[in-house]
Amino acid sequence: MSLKLYVDSQFVSPYAISAYVALREKGLDFELETVNLDAGQNKDPSFTAKALTGRVPCLVHDDFMLTESSAITEYLEEMYPAPQYPSLYPVRPEKRAIARQVQAWIRSDLQALREDRSTYTVFYKRAEQPEPPLSPAAQAAANKLLQLAGRLVNGDYLFGSWCIADTDLAIMLSRLVMNGDPVPQKLKDYVIFQSQRPSLQDWLKNINLMTG
Repeated sequence: MSLKLYVDSQFVSPYAISAYVALREKGLDFELETVNLDAGQNKDPSFTAKALTGRVPCLVHDDFMLTESSAITEYLEEMYPAPQYPSLYPVRPEKRAIARQVQAWIRSDLQALREDRSTYTVFYKRAEQPEPPLSPAAQAAANKLLQLAGRLVNGDYLFGSWCIADTDLAIMLSRLVMNGDPVPQKLKDYVIFQSQRPSLQDWLKNINLMTG
């Protein structure tokens, strides 16, 4: 068995983080390789031959290649199932479906918020000047995010114990928390708690190496 994960060279893609955390949570050994998106390496034939959609993350499992983070996490869940491996999703079908719903929504909505509060501002030292106020569209997206998270988050986890949707939601909320935008305390506490998870801390080590 051979596993390799391609991620962005700056280590800021929330989708690459999701796939990386999933591999770590499963306790799988894998090789990590970076792709310089600014230099267009994701468009190079050597990469597109592996990555069907030409994006990161890209998981290579022996001769099988897969892109799109939610597809990767579901593939890992099926290939390395519980109880032999830790689960990435809740056991109950209804909760699993909600976790996948949260993942799909985060990836398909909130574009204005992603533009105004990039993950670069979450993981790297921000400029001395704070980020400008959210645009009306980004504020509307933020309100939608906070309303949904406020309904789902009641404690440290969404469903009583960790699942991959916790990481995805916490990273999205971090766009607001780390930039000082108004966020209810219970959601701040949730983000802080999730950020201490060893699998995510392991990802952050890559950024610490880059920034010294």
